[in-house]
Amino acid sequence: MNAFDETPISRNGKSLILAHDHGLEHGPSAFEGVEDRLDPETVFEMATHDAVTALAVQKGLAETYYPSYEDDVSLLAKCNGTSSLWEGEPYSPQTWSVESAVETGADAIGYTVYPGTNREPEMFEEFRAVQERARDHDLPVAMWSYPRGQAIKEHRSPEVIAYAARIGLELGADIAKVKYPRSPEALAHAVDAAGDVRVVLSGGSKTSDYEFLSMVEAAMDAGAGGLAVGRNVWQRENPERILDALERVIFEGASADGAL
Repeated sequence: MNAFDETPISRNGKSLILAHDHGLEHGPSAFEGVEDRLDPETVFEMATHDAVTALAVQKGLAETYYPSYEDDVSLLAKCNGTSSLWEGEPYSPQTWSVESAVETGADAIGYTVYPGTNREPEMFEEFRAVQERARDHDLPVAMWSYPRGQAIKEHRSPEVIAYAARIGLELGADIAKVKYPRSPEALAHAVDAAGDVRVVLSGGSKTSDYEFLSMVEAAMDAGAGGLAVGRNVWQRENPERILDALERVIFEGASADGAL
């Protein structure tokens, strides 16, 4: 049984992770048009929605805001990250120790790895240490598995996404968060490549309600274990509406048309 199934970040083997690490990864420009969401408390409030199985945030947000929400929100501690100001080959240094995350109340650990970059060996070694410490605390580990680097010409090709999912299995993750490879058949291949690891779809940039829900529907039909989404929820004027729809698609098997 996957460790993911026995934690508060899963419901019947599926998850809807609300991600809010964009303040570090993208900066204030990610909040254009929804400036009120610069206040992390607005997104913590969204995470109390019944559909949300976990909220993924960095150390500072967790330490500052999570104590007020620990009874209503499961915490996925994002333990590394980088800013968009960095111009070198993609690399995401560790920003939070597992021990500190546990003290803050983490229910799971999240960590980004960029296979294919010239710092891949370093990131694999850092992930090993984080994964083993998480195991010491019986916490599941979600890997943001994002192939990058000059040698990779097509980051969303079926072969690359399947490889990304497989790396999650090989390095000991319980969840592999991957980009959508543009077709349900390609995602099904990635799910097969991941073995018992739950493949969770990255929500990506904001799109229309129907386009977004259709992608999620296709992913669930292809065997995905759920969704990790940020901008496609909190950049919307009515986040509760899209969360209601996502609950129907992910946990109830509804179509995009039916959910809307």
